[in-house]
Amino acid sequence: MAELTGRELVASRCAKFFKDGDFVNLGIGLPLMCVNYLPEGIDLWLEAEIGIVGSGPSPKWGEEDIDIIDAGGMPASIIKGGSVCPHTTSFGFIRGGHIDITVLGTLQVDQEGNLANWTIPGKLVPGMGGAMDLCAGVKRIIIATEHCEKSGNSKILKKCTLPLTGAKCVTDIVTERCYFEVTDKGLVLKELAPGYTVEDIKACTEADFILADEIGVMQ
Repeated sequence: MAELTGRELVASRCAKFFKDGDFVNLGIGLPLMCVNYLPEGIDLWLEAEIGIVGSGPSPKWGEEDIDIIDAGGMPASIIKGGSVCPHTTSFGFIRGGHIDITVLGTLQVDQEGNLANWTIPGKLVPGMGGAMDLCAGVKRIIIATEHCEKSGNSKILKKCTLPLTGAKCVTDIVTERCYFEVTDKGLVLKELAPGYTVEDIKACTEADFILADEIGVMQ
């Protein structure tokens, strides 16, 4: 099997946080890729804000059901035992604190665990979706993101400059270059992607961070 890189590596690493029986919400884009990398023997209940409990892997083109889509409008599937529910019930799961983990994308995230992922002032956006509810109601909030913007600027900052989605809510940050845990002492570098060094991460990260006693390798 070829070594995973880029977005595939991020999705694979995020999927390793899941435990058997977890109730999980996945944001649109990169986070949705996690369903394709679930560890063997791990059965989850994946909740989609649009009203699915029991989302499954992305179907192959030509095998999709046009009546089943994910929050990003792409083909989705429902596992055996899964169900469709109203938006009110879906958001009740989130606001009631019933979701164990959510994986979200971001525009910015900072060393205090603040998250900004819903708007850029002056630009037209469709709305914040359920991200603010997830930040307020979910126990573990994992950010899955590219380490830098297309311009090369770090997306992992000392302090977010965009309007916040949630304050001090993020627990983990996974990029194609490394994995940080967010702690009371700040960001802790826990793992490096293959081919990257600590000096590489320091060079591309605006935020301050400390090193774990043992730094692992992302897979």
